[in-house]
Amino acid sequence: MAVDLSRITALSEGLRERNLKAKQGDGKAWYRVNNKADKDTAEIYIYDFIGEWGVTAQDFVNELRDIKTSKIDLHLNCGGGQVWDGLAIYAALRNHDASVTAYVDALAASAASFIAQAGDKRIMEPNARMMIHDAHGICIGTADDMREMAKMLADTSDNIAGIYADRSGTEEKNWRKAMKNTTWYSAEEAVEAGLADEVAGSEDSPGNKITIPQIEEKTEALSWGFDIQEIVKGAVA
Repeated sequence: MAVDLSRITALSEGLRERNLKAKQGDGKAWYRVNNKADKDTAEIYIYDFIGEWGVTAQDFVNELRDIKTSKIDLHLNCGGGQVWDGLAIYAALRNHDASVTAYVDALAASAASFIAQAGDKRIMEPNARMMIHDAHGICIGTADDMREMAKMLADTSDNIAGIYADRSGTEEKNWRKAMKNTTWYSAEEAVEAGLADEVAGSEDSPGNKITIPQIEEKTEALSWGFDIQEIVKGAVA
């Protein structure tokens, strides 16, 4: 099959421009931290793609460390983002001293689906959805480069499947199968699968009182890929 070098070149240029814009930033953020009225609960909203607007996981973790409340309400409406940033956020939330309740307000897809697993309690809104899939990446280079990338993607997917397996108490191989098939879950299906604990509005649910954060909406189309490696390996002739 012929390789379309013009298309590959355009793709690499697009990635380069995106990375340049990310480094420059534009004052926006994909998350917001609010303090609730009771002063013992902090609210965190992840309502955009992780790693966008020049704001990294390091920025998120730095602000998370400043939270001294005993409770955190984590609200998610997120299509995913860079996998390494997602894993860093997951680890920071899991290791925080506060009790974390994760609410899927509308969507927890891709990296956001395993960030949701950082919650001590995970609550789905009745009409919310969760999506899991295998890690995605882009590689341009030699056959050895491609094999190395394939190995990295498989290892990353195994790592993420381990998170789902740990929280659900089920076998990792079952999650690998679901990820390869790109599986969507309704609120009830997420609970049944072990990706969530309950649906908001159920008898034992504490309820989900959303304080709408002032986050500017992003109008570009959703893209579900994990951005494993946004670098171009090798040279394009």
